[in-house]
Amino acid sequence: MKVSEKKAYLKKIDEVIQNGVYKDDWDSLKNIEVPEWYTKGKFGIFTHWGVYSVPAFGNEWYPRAMYEEGSKEFLHHLETYGTHKKFGYKDFIPMFKAENFDADEWLDLFERAGAKFYTAVAEHHDGFQMYKSDVSNWNAFKKGPGRDVLGELKAASEKRGIRLGVSNHRIEHWWFMNGGRKFDSDIGENLKEGDLYWPSMPENGDLGGREPTAFMSPEHKGESVKFAEDWLIRCCELVDNYMPATFFFDWWIQVGPLKPYLKKFAAYYYNKTAEWGKIGVIHYKFDAMAFGSAVIDVERGQFGELKAFPWQTDTSIARNSWGYTENNDFKGAPEILRDLVDIVSKNGCMLLNAGPKADGTIAAEEKKVLLEIGDWLKVNGEAVYDTTPFKVFGEGPSQVFTREGDFTDAKEKIFTSEDIRFTQRGGDLYAAVLKYPENGETVIRSLGKKSNIFYGFIKDVGALGFDEKPRFDWSDDKLAINTRTIKSGTPVVFKIKID
Repeated sequence: MKVSEKKAYLKKIDEVIQNGVYKDDWDSLKNIEVPEWYTKGKFGIFTHWGVYSVPAFGNEWYPRAMYEEGSKEFLHHLETYGTHKKFGYKDFIPMFKAENFDADEWLDLFERAGAKFYTAVAEHHDGFQMYKSDVSNWNAFKKGPGRDVLGELKAASEKRGIRLGVSNHRIEHWWFMNGGRKFDSDIGENLKEGDLYWPSMPENGDLGGREPTAFMSPEHKGESVKFAEDWLIRCCELVDNYMPATFFFDWWIQVGPLKPYLKKFAAYYYNKTAEWGKIGVIHYKFDAMAFGSAVIDVERGQFGELKAFPWQTDTSIARNSWGYTENNDFKGAPEILRDLVDIVSKNGCMLLNAGPKADGTIAAEEKKVLLEIGDWLKVNGEAVYDTTPFKVFGEGPSQVFTREGDFTDAKEKIFTSEDIRFTQRGGDLYAAVLKYPENGETVIRSLGKKSNIFYGFIKDVGALGFDEKPRFDWSDDKLAINTRTIKSGTPVVFKIKID
């Protein structure tokens, strides 16, 4: 994109904000509403797919780690592809052919999995755009696949009534591939503005995400402004060309110097979606945005208590990576379903990631998990979709706690048969037993006749998806439910009719 074109785009952004309802200040942005389709949908699919799926080694941070001397990715790269001077990250792009990619096939799978919304990574930290762009030539339409991947996914999503969102991780590109500047690699010769590796700036702070490193420091102010404006234009181009229902940001947008640009983007996005007669959803981590101006996202974790506001967990089927690798450690559907039920009971939604292979196919292990989730939701979806929380999220000994942005799913959470989660819909209360007991005996103490949180009259109890009629005994201190034939490795949901 030429300088004159950038100036014109930035002027257009300012005009949309000036003429729109939402201004680029937090007080104005805190007036947004979260649309019902999102809060009712509860479950969506995420995909991380890009050039990093070609080496399929380590994880989606391969483009950074391959330039960090001594790392396993650095050594693997030398052994497999040769020196970084002769074969750098850019040289994977021609190998990224996506020859078996079929957007309809993906969305058929996501629909069968029970997803109500879908988020595609439009640009990851590596700086390669998975869509047709006028901002840079380093995109999937002009290089690699030679296709507007995001455009195809949008068309396939719309056919099925699944809301399409986009994810932008561009801001981390400021420093993401800077390791290659420390030795003789291909990075140094590809650092002009607009190049794939630009700007690859050095770090002088904590890379944990809370320090701005060299961003907007006096010696790098000029480069910082160029990059921030480029970031803003890329985000707004996605809005203009793909009209995403949601816009997901990864970490590092919380650095202070980016905030003016972040507020501009939020105002632009909310004003544009309002023009279309829609309500947009932005997802953010940490305290990047003022509370109430967007939806909080907890990466690979979940809150330990019921929240009065809608929130989201983004997590992945693979524990070790968001993208495809040859050694991915996949979770099973029962574990993911227990987390989904726990999250929904606390007023949250789940965005579950799959990482497609370089050829555009989805791994058999991930397909299996997604289809098993879909089978469970076909039976138990009435306890998930379009539900609201109960007075308490549930009961039981297992404690789940995380701060925003924490990673807590490296190991499976241990839930017990005493861990029960509540949701409600219409006049019905749902009680999901996260790990169903072998003896078929369930005790729910929150629903006793003399409970201080429950004042209704229990008329009947049924078990979703099972023919057996549960026996129940409702007493002062508990609701005891007994079954003889029900066996399940996934959560069992009791539908409790209340007067």
